[in-house]
Amino acid sequence: MRVLLVGVGTVGEAIARMARDRDWCEAMVLADYDLERATALQAELGDPERFPVERIDARDSEAVAELAQRHRSSLVMNAVDPRFVMPIFEGARKAGVDYMDMANSLSKPHPTEPYTKPGLKLADEQLAKAGEWEAAGRLALLGMGMDPGLTDVFAAHAAKHLFDEVDEVHVRDGGDLEIPGFAFAPVFSIWTTIEECLNPPVIWDGDDWHTTEPFSAPERFPFPEGIGPVECVNVEHEEVLLVPRWIPGVKKVTFKYALGSDFIEKLKFLHDIGLDRVEPVTVRGVEVSPRDVVAAVVPDPITMGDKMVGRAIVGTWVIGRKDGKPREVFLYQMADAQETLRTTGSQVVGWQTGFNPVLAMELLATGQWSGNGVLGPEAFDPDPYLALMDRYGIHHAMVEMEPGAHRPT
Repeated sequence: MRVLLVGVGTVGEAIARMARDRDWCEAMVLADYDLERATALQAELGDPERFPVERIDARDSEAVAELAQRHRSSLVMNAVDPRFVMPIFEGARKAGVDYMDMANSLSKPHPTEPYTKPGLKLADEQLAKAGEWEAAGRLALLGMGMDPGLTDVFAAHAAKHLFDEVDEVHVRDGGDLEIPGFAFAPVFSIWTTIEECLNPPVIWDGDDWHTTEPFSAPERFPFPEGIGPVECVNVEHEEVLLVPRWIPGVKKVTFKYALGSDFIEKLKFLHDIGLDRVEPVTVRGVEVSPRDVVAAVVPDPITMGDKMVGRAIVGTWVIGRKDGKPREVFLYQMADAQETLRTTGSQVVGWQTGFNPVLAMELLATGQWSGNGVLGPEAFDPDPYLALMDRYGIHHAMVEMEPGAHRPT
């Protein structure tokens, strides 16, 4: 497989490091707006012919198509902020190659009732193009990171093997990961953090989606591995839009994230004073996006790997019935920050996100996964995916939960 990797930040860097040792990876173009960063990664990988470097403007779909065609890429891998999803998605389509991302096209709140009704939903713009991708015989695999991504694979595995009927799917992202000594230091892109945390969260209620207020319905979810209850709140996330499309009969889907009260208050403050805005403002004759200013002054997550301590746990809580009896399970992946940095050289959240598209690339390259159109991870057989995790020694586990003992709020 020949891959055009667009973006070599925290996650893109981890993807390239893992792909270096994979036989299926014939070539991977390291394309980034910051050519110096791409060149430094190329030097680390040590194989310039297999990992050529290119400068790219991710806003330019024609540039994406030209690079993909010039390097004879078979897949465009999108590893940049979700604001660039559509031009990269369109660039891959124009080039006639497959596409993969870890976050979907952005939403727009309902113009008059943002906290009850969805407007444009996550992935709507991409799913609207499904017919064009099907007609071209090409695949766009959406949301193939950690969450979304592995969380969706867990949902598909539960539906296939663990339940006769799946009633509810609730993704919970938490643990005890922290960055001591910093007043405000997100563990991944602050641009994405602001986008998903301050937009109206979406909930699936059996026959349709509705929205609620950011940080709503706090719930102390009992995380495994000795961590225990951690407060999680509603945020906007792709699983809620993807799971109901491919897991039949599911009556409720939610996503909650453990942010912490202090972090939530800081995000609210950014919103209150308009620093979450994307639209440029003029400052001394220069136009600048307030959100880009925030991104420029907070610590870059790619530099925070050695400062992170604790564990990140992301999992899928599935509620349903098996053999006529209620059943609840939590399928999860756990990564320790210091151990991950020591063994992989990557920041924990970057690695935890990045290993998933690398596994999916292998399944596509070997023909174990295939398809046409615009599809989510749930549309594919979860068995070979989890088998690859076992082959590469990537942690994943499941705990049985007492039915009814803990209820989602």
